[in-house]
Amino acid sequence: MIDVCGVTFASALSWWVMAVVLLASAGALVLSYRRPPVPLSRPRLATLVVLRAAALAALLVFVMRPVARLPPSAASEAVVPVLIDASRSMRTPDADGLTRIARAKAIAQFDLLPALAGKYRTPLFAVGDTAVDASLAAVDATANKSDLTGALARVRERFRGQRVAGVVLLSDGADTGQPAAGDRGETSLPVFAIGVGAAAGLRDREVVSIAAGDQRLADASVDLQVSASSAGFGRAPYEIRLLANGAGVETKRVSPAADASPDQVRFTVFPDPSRATVYTAEIPGAAGEVITENNARSVLVSAPGRKRRVLVVAGAPGFEPSFMARAWALDSGLDVDSVVRKGKNADGRDTFVIQASADRTNALSTGFPQRREDLYFYDALVIANVEGDFFTPAQLAMMADFVSERGGGLLVAGSRSLAQRGLSGTPLEPVLPVELDDRRGGLARAAFAPAERGAPNQLVVTPEGETHPIMRLGASGDDTRAKWAALPALAASAPLGQARPGASVLAVVSSPDGGVFPGVAIQRYGQGRSMIFGGEASWRWRMLAPSADRSHEMFWRQAARWLATASPDPVSVSAPGTLEPGDTASVDIVARDAAFAFVADARVTATASLDGGGEQTLPARRADAPGHFAAVFAPTRPGVYRIHAEATRGSTSLGTSDRTIYVGGSDREYADPRLNEGFLRRLARESGGRYVRANDASRVVSWLDDSARQNAESLQRDVWNRSWTLAMVVLLLCAEWTLRRRWGLR
Repeated sequence: MIDVCGVTFASALSWWVMAVVLLASAGALVLSYRRPPVPLSRPRLATLVVLRAAALAALLVFVMRPVARLPPSAASEAVVPVLIDASRSMRTPDADGLTRIARAKAIAQFDLLPALAGKYRTPLFAVGDTAVDASLAAVDATANKSDLTGALARVRERFRGQRVAGVVLLSDGADTGQPAAGDRGETSLPVFAIGVGAAAGLRDREVVSIAAGDQRLADASVDLQVSASSAGFGRAPYEIRLLANGAGVETKRVSPAADASPDQVRFTVFPDPSRATVYTAEIPGAAGEVITENNARSVLVSAPGRKRRVLVVAGAPGFEPSFMARAWALDSGLDVDSVVRKGKNADGRDTFVIQASADRTNALSTGFPQRREDLYFYDALVIANVEGDFFTPAQLAMMADFVSERGGGLLVAGSRSLAQRGLSGTPLEPVLPVELDDRRGGLARAAFAPAERGAPNQLVVTPEGETHPIMRLGASGDDTRAKWAALPALAASAPLGQARPGASVLAVVSSPDGGVFPGVAIQRYGQGRSMIFGGEASWRWRMLAPSADRSHEMFWRQAARWLATASPDPVSVSAPGTLEPGDTASVDIVARDAAFAFVADARVTATASLDGGGEQTLPARRADAPGHFAAVFAPTRPGVYRIHAEATRGSTSLGTSDRTIYVGGSDREYADPRLNEGFLRRLARESGGRYVRANDASRVVSWLDDSARQNAESLQRDVWNRSWTLAMVVLLLCAEWTLRRRWGLR
């Protein structure tokens, strides 16, 4: 800024830019009146030049945004906006025997407003979804949200250019608005926050979160992980009930390790495969519990949707691919095509047994899809005992893109696929979760005791694998570990190397010489997933185990589901998973063609329909990235919503996509209902204000007086955007134009 005679230029130009502008303006004036088309006397010529120069000078000054410094005597009466949190959490009766809202109103009525009267204007605002003008008697804790950061931003904007001593905020710190960066610029106002409520000692039981894991099988189970806490009740046990679409399913008793400690509970459920299921975890209210609104949370488990498409390419007929195919045939949620190499014909060319629908057989006639569209039709690809040199470099690159760009799943299994560095140095090597040889000495063998390694070629599940949806064979980690230990050993295993950064080893296998190598490993690669199975002859788990044992089928079905379920369709929809009525969320839609290339000129339509309710259109606009679109979704009622999107290019349909969302699964207003002093302290500190508890609220008056004296010395007022400035420029230009016309100039 530049300060000239009490006037500050907020957007001052550098000296050389100003010199260039002045020289250019002077040159324009000289050229304009150097040779007028009609003779002009010197006084007339000087008059026109002065008028034109004055107009240009005024415009230059206004571009630099002059701001006048006002002396304290010229300043208007200072303003102290008083904001009272009027959200539902302020109903909590933990403020010295009163509800928080009653305590906040009492502070405003008896401690603040009388002391501030006569010195400041004190407009009062109730803060909920927004900040609204209110009288003290009308303030009530009925708002569904408390957007404190947004309310402060609106108050700053409303009183911009006025003398504001500070903003007083009475709240419990439960801010449910969008996080805002610290605003310490010239327009920031000091916030004096008064915390209302109890920071500790609140008797409350809360369901903190509920999350659904990957569905293990279409007709099997899903794990629900529930996190809860019990504060103020010591170590007294409590119950967590689980409901499915409102009907009771199971109840578990929880014994806290300590007061207010987090408690983790897992439920295993069997969702209805034909429709979405809303699961609710709730804690019955206890005697003396202050808040019961946070005793329940819900999560949506969507229906499986369309069948997931899997392509299996096997190097030769044999037990392993046959038993894998039988396992996948038992899963109604999978659609499996297979290509099995059976030998060479008279011309020395490979021949194949192809099992696929008639419309897909031609694309597989050469043993592997030749076009991206044909490969990208599938959600997962299985390479079973196929040598690396069977594929061309272009096919290997296409497989890598299938995982990273298309978002598909890849499984490589069998000794032929892994032997003799067949995939090393190919585009597929970095896709796999482990190094393909043991040049670094395998896993850290010292981490495994001899008893943990198991017999040679015995698959041993790791701690991470015990809870992973691929390896889960039992209801608990101990049960899963015991079932894997009871299975027969494999016939052989490949000496694979260490896991890549970010990959996970779910099971290890021991070699006859005592080495320990990855047996099952996974990783996320680009948009997709990859898995490697280093064992040989997993069919032994079926043939050598008791006839009632279904571990072999469950493992391979769970592996295929994990690989394929996350694969997107050409048209995909994503939206926030947790919404409440009144929220505004962005629904992101991606439109791609059959080769998964983004379609920039797609036309996208989207709708949102509530179960048992109406349908609303969601206008979609183009986003910054090609093929990406965004629509605004603003639900007004709780329930299950179905988001449907369709994309076309011209008259050709690119596809449709559906996403199910549950609105109202939690209540953010009552999440951790204690007084949030940390938020209020940070808010006050970053704005240059101070924080105080309710019992010391009277101290705010002296702080405001100090703040008023400080900002009175530097009070500023914009002078460039006043009505008279525009009128002055217009009058100068009109005067010049009028005189030019009168004196014969055009």
